[in-house]
Amino acid sequence: MRLIDMHSHWGTERGWRGNPAGGKKAFAALQKYFNWHDGFVTEAHMAEYFRNSNARVVLDLAFTQNLPMDEVRDQHDYSFATERAYPDVILGHWIHLDPFKPESIGELRRCIDKRVGFVGMHINSTPPATDPIWEPYYRLCLEANIPVMILVGMSAIGAGVRGGLGRILDHTHPRYLDEVAAKYADLNIIAARPAWPWQAEMNAVAIHKGNIWYELHGWSPKYHPPELKYEIARRLQDKVMFAADYPMLPYERMIKDWRDQGYTEDVLEKVFHRNAEAFFDMIGLKLPAPKQA
Repeated sequence: MRLIDMHSHWGTERGWRGNPAGGKKAFAALQKYFNWHDGFVTEAHMAEYFRNSNARVVLDLAFTQNLPMDEVRDQHDYSFATERAYPDVILGHWIHLDPFKPESIGELRRCIDKRVGFVGMHINSTPPATDPIWEPYYRLCLEANIPVMILVGMSAIGAGVRGGLGRILDHTHPRYLDEVAAKYADLNIIAARPAWPWQAEMNAVAIHKGNIWYELHGWSPKYHPPELKYEIARRLQDKVMFAADYPMLPYERMIKDWRDQGYTEDVLEKVFHRNAEAFFDMIGLKLPAPKQA
């Protein structure tokens, strides 16, 4: 089965630059949360792992918003250079920016102009996705025809740490996603993560809004809430897209766990690659041909 992974992280140490869990205690809590204890690898090793897994991946630059703007630009340039080196397995990137920095909107424009393949804007719900500060970003994404990813549900970052690194879980409630989708009907939106503890609400939003798709990074499917498992085989089967959250969750485990849930081969093909292919086709992005390992 070929894979299109709509959301994973970098396997390289450089790709984790700016990580808010970079302190020893916070990073140890993150590793414990995922039972992940592997070290970082080189760009070539990461690309070879993707290739051997028959996976093409959209990488998440999850931590750039914590950096000074000159380091943000440098990190984006690093990501685009890495994509140019391995275009058969790296499809593009989710861009994170701090909306409170005046230079951020210009940096999003620069990334759109500089992109190699796919680029999308990631709204991490700090502040919530309905905050007026995000409006210029939504307008630019509409103009450039790039999608927006909005986080929902429980965050692994800060889990188990006193104060949760300042993250407020309520800001990832699906109601914010629902409001954005209603206000910007032409904006293509991808909800990110299982939405526990509000999964029923998330199902309703995804079923109701035709401009919302759904990727499920960060969770093994064996732990998906029952109401999510039920709808993946039914009303969400044309909207759900595979996402692994590599390197915390390896492909070998994720593929096995997806297959163990009893979904039909047709549903699995939709989840693993066909829904993502249809999404990319809709936004006018031609995917490079995959190479065999």
